[in-house]
Amino acid sequence: MASNKSWQKIFDDYKILEHNFSKSYYRLSAEQIKRSCQDFKTTSEKEVRVLCKQDTRQSRPLVFQENGLFILPIKNGQYAICKGEGYVDIPDITTPVQVYNSKLDFELTSSKVGDSEMQYLDYAYANSLIRTFMNDSSLVLTIRGRKYTPKFTFQTGSIELEVNGVQTEVDAGYEGRDFIVLVEAKNSSATDTIIRQLYYPFRQWQENTHKKVYTLFFERRFVDNETLFYIWQYEFTDEYNYNSINLVKSGRYKIV
Repeated sequence: MASNKSWQKIFDDYKILEHNFSKSYYRLSAEQIKRSCQDFKTTSEKEVRVLCKQDTRQSRPLVFQENGLFILPIKNGQYAICKGEGYVDIPDITTPVQVYNSKLDFELTSSKVGDSEMQYLDYAYANSLIRTFMNDSSLVLTIRGRKYTPKFTFQTGSIELEVNGVQTEVDAGYEGRDFIVLVEAKNSSATDTIIRQLYYPFRQWQENTHKKVYTLFFERRFVDNETLFYIWQYEFTDEYNYNSINLVKSGRYKIV
């Protein structure tokens, strides 16, 4: 969790809670954060990147939780503190496990080395599970790693924001004839995630390619001594609305 002590000082120094969040977001710079936290000693209490990493509802500092706030990057070194719902639920999948027969005619031995979410996502893709889930055999891996967004605007609640040159990272992106699939992968159970992790890459590749973009949330779980793959597909019903995220479908699979 981002430091409660540091964020309370930041809010006190700049009187952030006196801001009228119903009219606009509060703009906060990395320099302001550094200045406010310069006397703290540990990385978790003074490093801007660490303090602004609030990927789940519970990882927010108390001052954010108690006042219904969340933080978004909007430009290099610039952040927006907004009021409202910044997160989306990742509901548990309780439908029966689907046995999925690999499309490969040999065993992937290299995929057994290591324990990263990227490794399991690559394994699922190599066995054509991602293609099958999306019902598109043309999907090929074309996107991976960190890139910077073009300029785009959007709304959260009634507030409009403009984003330009914010670093994004997707675990994998696949392009097919008609659309693109972006994946956020985790290696452990999640109950919610910040919408930004799905929305910013969605807008980025929608702007860059003009193809329809789908977003997936992917998890590898170890259940009853078996490796299972959980997949959720989300869509944004209004591409300009951060909060228009909607769960389309989900499933859990055992690859054999």
